Amino acid sequence: MQTFAMLTRLEPDGLQSPTAVEDLEHRVMEHVRVACPTAQWIGSYAVCGPYDYLDLFRAQDLDDATKISAIVRSYGHAHTELWPLTEWSHFKTVIHELGLVRA
Repeated sequence: MQTFAMLTRLEPDGLQSPTAVEDLEHRVMEHVRVACPTAQWIGSYAVCGPYDYLDLFRAQDLDDATKISAIVRSYGHAHTELWPLTEWSHFKTVIHELGLVRA
């Protein structure tokens, strides 16, 4: 499983009422469960900045992560950015394999 971060920015007309946030969340997550049943949600965070949400999740591969991103965009009238993440310990192992960093 790969870990991904997805930043989401909703269009201004994406949500018409405060209760629409929860309704949108339930519909999106149900669709994700059906389309990508092996995906594991790590957490969702509201962001005060140029994006509205940050979601962290694990997916089998980039194809499944792309499906999740597309689902979010289609329901939320949103823009998403999808970033694959590498755990720091694994990153160091990869770098050491280059022979550029002393052990």
